[in-house]
Amino acid sequence: MSPEIEILAIAVVTAVACALPGTFLVLRRMAMTSDAIGHAILPGIVVAFLMTRDLSSPLLVVGAAATGVLTVALIEALNRTRLVTEDAAIGLAFPALFSAGVILVSGVASGVHLDTDVVLLGELAFAPFDRLVVLGVDVGPRALASMLVILALNVAMVVLAGKELALATLDESHAAALGFSPALMHYLLMAVVSVTAVGAFNAAGSILVVALMIAPPATAYLLVDRFAAMLWVGAAVAAAGAILGYAMALMLDVSIAGSMAGMTGVIFGLVFLLAPHRGIIAVYGRALHSGR
Repeated sequence: MSPEIEILAIAVVTAVACALPGTFLVLRRMAMTSDAIGHAILPGIVVAFLMTRDLSSPLLVVGAAATGVLTVALIEALNRTRLVTEDAAIGLAFPALFSAGVILVSGVASGVHLDTDVVLLGELAFAPFDRLVVLGVDVGPRALASMLVILALNVAMVVLAGKELALATLDESHAAALGFSPALMHYLLMAVVSVTAVGAFNAAGSILVVALMIAPPATAYLLVDRFAAMLWVGAAVAAAGAILGYAMALMLDVSIAGSMAGMTGVIFGLVFLLAPHRGIIAVYGRALHSGR
């Protein structure tokens, strides 16, 4: 498999893996929470790396997930005081954790292969050079293997707990009455978002991963009404954004991650204007027609 095909495969798998949990975040109106988690997991990753000195250690994922759940708990604790609003709580929690992570990367972890450029923006072009070798056999880029595992976990979450998560998302009181714990579902989702975010670092970095997690589901929300359809339409939009973004990056010789995020934004913008029922043109058309 050529490096170009490997990069494209990593981009598509990463985008789809991000879009699946992102669907729940969009429906929960928690888009900015994904941004907070994408930034705030950084200190967990750095601390785990300092403990293991191994960027491929599974402890990095554990550290990221723990920090992501801690971030959500901190935001909710601040919000419950009623002294600050939810958006202010997000604005207070994640910059503190993110800045601690940046300080650790630039100070304690300086001089190793864990730098602020890769953490913030990702560097997908180098992914094919980091190979996964099992029993002496090269099975492909390490980033592709890790993202395939995360994608499989996210698909399993949708298949095994999708109905419960959807019910807890759309109607918490009904979910509680049926014996499901909305709080447990909430923290499960936050853990999945955290694990997905750390896996996506190679492709998008902590800043652009939020675009891959939110833009495709938001696009799907404008196109379909059913929850299941929103999941898979969002995944298709994510894959299309990754493919078109990679093509644009090759043509213009620019950042692959930035192009991927940019193309998902372009697709959303077109759907925002042209969607048959919820698009701006359709909405204004109905308003003009009803005004006659």
